[in-house]
Amino acid sequence: MEQLIDLIVQKTGISQENAQKAAQTAIDFLKSKLPPALAGQVDAALAGDTSGMAAQAGDMLKGKLGGFGS
Repeated sequence: MEQLIDLIVQKTGISQENAQKAAQTAIDFLKSKLPPALAGQVDAALAGDTSGMAAQAGDMLKGKLGGFGS
């Protein structure tokens, strides 16, 4: 998340504190729009851990497609 905050500071010129508030607001908004299975992975992705995301996304898509292509 630090990279996101630094990017916001760099692009907007706002303070580190305000950038942190903006980043957290955006992250919370995105998580509220995602299915629960993916929303839980947002924090992990921001921390750099994407190991479980591909498998979870694949499982979710399989469920939505109902065996399409099998």
